Amino acid sequence: MTVRPILLALAFVVLAQPASAICNAKFLNPITEICWDCIFPISIGGISLGGNGRPDTANPGSPLCLCPGLPPRIGLSIGLWEPSRLVDVANEAGCFVNMGFDVDFGLLALGKSTVTEEAGGNTGSSWQAHYYFYPLISWLEIVVEGLCLQNEQFDVAYISEIDPLWNDAELNNLINPEAVLFANPVAQAACAADCVAASSGGLALDPLFWCAGCAGPIYPIQGDVAAHTGGIMGSQAVATKMVARMHRLLLARSTSGEGALCQPQSAPIIKKSQYRMQVTRPVAKTSGRYGCGPTGFSTQYIDRLREFPFKGESFGWHIWRKRNCCAL
Repeated sequence: MTVRPILLALAFVVLAQPASAICNAKFLNPITEICWDCIFPISIGGISLGGNGRPDTANPGSPLCLCPGLPPRIGLSIGLWEPSRLVDVANEAGCFVNMGFDVDFGLLALGKSTVTEEAGGNTGSSWQAHYYFYPLISWLEIVVEGLCLQNEQFDVAYISEIDPLWNDAELNNLINPEAVLFANPVAQAACAADCVAASSGGLALDPLFWCAGCAGPIYPIQGDVAAHTGGIMGSQAVATKMVARMHRLLLARSTSGEGALCQPQSAPIIKKSQYRMQVTRPVAKTSGRYGCGPTGFSTQYIDRLREFPFKGESFGWHIWRKRNCCAL
């Protein structure tokens, strides 16, 4: 037996091995990779400024507001969209996509994370995710903090790799038992209306709280996507589920509307209309009407050249949040 056939056989074995995923993590530049016009429209009472055609939530009609206290506080009713949260959606454990580093969780990396998998004839996907408090305006002192913003600090609020519920739909029912109510064709078909509303110039429909618009259902609130049609779409679905999960764990609140003027309100069910979503990784979208689209908007507006093999298979999302407050 000659050496050449042996080398060819070894080469075939090496090339036949599946390539492992790479963590395409890169620190998010808060100046050049943020869609800064997404802060608009800014409102005083019922008067709004700017917006670039983006829809806005309802604002209080009066420019004056009153908050209880001793003495009562009188102020201006202000509304703006603030950059407030980051979500990593990674196809391997320990990939902190927006922060720029990769961590080996070892035995603590529960479950698995794959871009696509076959199950019952349908193509789905499974992801790991991380959720950060990211009060960017406070850091850059663009708006006086006392006007509208809470005194928040950067923090990693959730890491899916160490949560045993994240990769198990049955265990996940411990925090969202109502999921069984929406596991039927009628409830799933209703999500089409949410998709149309979020993709045609409007906001997500809050009454359809079990829907993530064009990304499909929110339930179960964990890292699986039932119908994967691309990394941008799949990661958008997981990012929406992550925000819904934070509401269920009371780590996110209702910050829009007249009821939130004096302080944010507890909201165990996500208020989808108060969020906008901006993709940041692998390639940030920083301009245009869908530079930050409503929750569940169609990713066909932004997915061109934003997913590619090996170095573009994990994703980052920047979450913009509508904030109404009674400013001094």
